[in-house]
Amino acid sequence: MPADPLHRAGTSQRSAKSQPTDGSRASAIEVRRSARRRRTVSAYREGDRTVVLIPARMSEAEEQRWVRVMLDKLAAQESRRTLGDAELAERARRLSEQYFEGRARPHSVRWVTNQNTRWGSCTPSDGSIRLSHRLQGMPEYVVDYVLCHELAHLLVPGHGPRFWRLLEAYPKTERARGYLEGVVAADRLPHVPGARDE
Repeated sequence: MPADPLHRAGTSQRSAKSQPTDGSRASAIEVRRSARRRRTVSAYREGDRTVVLIPARMSEAEEQRWVRVMLDKLAAQESRRTLGDAELAERARRLSEQYFEGRARPHSVRWVTNQNTRWGSCTPSDGSIRLSHRLQGMPEYVVDYVLCHELAHLLVPGHGPRFWRLLEAYPKTERARGYLEGVVAADRLPHVPGARDE
């Protein structure tokens, strides 16, 4: 196999990638490969850019997978740190502008601790949206999906075809639904005892 000049030992290689604007903080991704890095992958925010540090020998497919994993991890950390009720309401306003032409206007948006079987709820008559505290710490795109779902209910109360067409405006709907289905499935798994439990 011929030597790859981008992956030579002792050098750090950088590649920049554009990230579509989807409401998340970072707008660009920079991948930095290092020959000294053997197994670990890390990421951090640097202004409007996300820097992902990976081993030089990692394949392109592994790089893409790890970039997605690290973006989700960073988003979850940021979601845990920053989203209070006021930030949640502001986020709902921005999402309404971005995906529903500002037509969905909630009167209140807040976290609640009494929703253990639903991710969110909406009362169209008074314009209130409530999100389960269980979403705190999940990736931003998941929280945004639940907010969009509830915002769509301000415009269309039921779950008919019109509602789902409206929600298609949010580009990460399927990905977020898959994530939430995975969380629900993991909660249903039986406890597998470890060596210490036996």
